[in-house]
Amino acid sequence: MHIKSKEAIRQIEKSGLILGRILSNLAKMCQAGITTWEIDREAEKMILKAGGRPAFKGYRNSPSDSPFPTTICASVNHELVHACARKDVRLKTGDIFSIDIGMEYPYKKNCRGFFTDTAITVPIGPVSEEVKKLLRVTRGALEEGIKASRPGNSVADIGRAIENYVKSQGKYGIVRDLVGHGVGYEVHEEPRIPNYYDRKLSGWKLEPGMVIAIEPMISLGSWAIKTGPDGWAIEMADKSLCAHFEHTIIIGKKTSLVATYRPNESKET
Repeated sequence: MHIKSKEAIRQIEKSGLILGRILSNLAKMCQAGITTWEIDREAEKMILKAGGRPAFKGYRNSPSDSPFPTTICASVNHELVHACARKDVRLKTGDIFSIDIGMEYPYKKNCRGFFTDTAITVPIGPVSEEVKKLLRVTRGALEEGIKASRPGNSVADIGRAIENYVKSQGKYGIVRDLVGHGVGYEVHEEPRIPNYYDRKLSGWKLEPGMVIAIEPMISLGSWAIKTGPDGWAIEMADKSLCAHFEHTIIIGKKTSLVATYRPNESKET
């Protein structure tokens, strides 16, 4: 766990504000006929223009891994996360499209910046009431997780709040093999932030200066996932539709702040 310095918090808050605006602008591009590659190219342009660097492009879990090839994770329908943007994937009416985006900011040669991470799932034109509810529930789960992200609460409290809310809304798959995480000095840091109650995390208390990424991942079917044919995309094993929303949260002394809030969202929890 990394407690961020005051300067790091200041830069993370600034970075999150920029990234939230970028994601809001990308969401407006998401219409039938556009390719995920076109959205990805625009995302990279906006990040670079803002003085940042795409956090995911070139990312490796380990030195032996191939680097991730695109700026955004561009996941469509039953793809949950980590799908690469592609020239041959064109959005069509009725799709749901998840954009997961991260940024290192400020980016200067030989100088390490700070990381923020956020995601949204967008309907492409009209979708069914069932899908609309899936999006509402996943977004609502994120809001419940944010409410639980207060100093003195535990990481387990976040997962419990998300799980209880989702279960109260109907029968949904709460993905268990992928979780939220700490963020800031690196793209991924401890602690892991599950979207379900994990008693073992009850002792991991939230402290001022912690920065975490909360990201509910919910499906209309089973919670089970698998790796897609391209070796990158993580998709629902039963091919059910799924949604993903994410924000970077800064834990304060009395409350918490949503660093990556978009212009139409509330900044404080």
